[in-house]
Amino acid sequence: MWPPRRCPPGLLAALASPRRGLAAQRRGLLFRQLFESESFTYTYLLADATTKEAVLIDPVLETAKRDSTLVKQLGLNLLYAVNTHCHADHITGTGLLKNLLPGCRSVIAKASGASADILIQEGHLLKFGTFALEARATPGHTDGCLTYVLNDKGMAFTGDALLIRGCGRTDFQQGCPNTLYRSVHEKIFTLPGDCLIYPAHDYTGQTVSTVEEERTLNPRLTLSREAFVELMNNLNLPKPKQIGELPFPRLGRGTKAKVSSVF
Repeated sequence: MWPPRRCPPGLLAALASPRRGLAAQRRGLLFRQLFESESFTYTYLLADATTKEAVLIDPVLETAKRDSTLVKQLGLNLLYAVNTHCHADHITGTGLLKNLLPGCRSVIAKASGASADILIQEGHLLKFGTFALEARATPGHTDGCLTYVLNDKGMAFTGDALLIRGCGRTDFQQGCPNTLYRSVHEKIFTLPGDCLIYPAHDYTGQTVSTVEEERTLNPRLTLSREAFVELMNNLNLPKPKQIGELPFPRLGRGTKAKVSSVF
């Protein structure tokens, strides 16, 4: 007999919350969480089930064709291919998606220094049908990190600022542990406790958490600011394998971001 499979704690929280998670389907939100196994990256597709307008968060070059196929199969109109920040462990799929799905526009933070069709900052709303994603500036991992919060504050797409029981590193590309600590505590941990947290990566097989879980259980971000800074300054991690590769981007107008601005 196969051993029973353990359900990730975050998923249990989602299923236990009648106002969040699966209830989003009843409110007319189509939601898919997609995975790229080389960089352990999550890509998120959100759409208004009635108008078919859609947003894709953190697409990866190697899986962009998969994503465009899904968009077409579901009959969606992809308005935006959105990046939470410049990634160093993979190349964004926004450029390819723009070719595969004409009319799609690329989005990234103005503070990232990268090129895109739309450069946004704190408070910007990306609307799709009756839904919207609010951009919250959450620098610290990189200086151009954004967290995207659904307009009912039921879902937050945190990029690498906040991971499940962890956070993004702060030792390159304008990273700063002090800034990251403040960003998470002021912009993410102030959301409702049952708000679902969807990060850009996970390396242990978990898919979702909640604000309350991370506020109380995250081993890094429950530390004092001083202890957090000391921990992050002494991780001594190897550089991401793609950080020196050419090119981030072609997010939008055909120009490339400087390598120094690529997370």
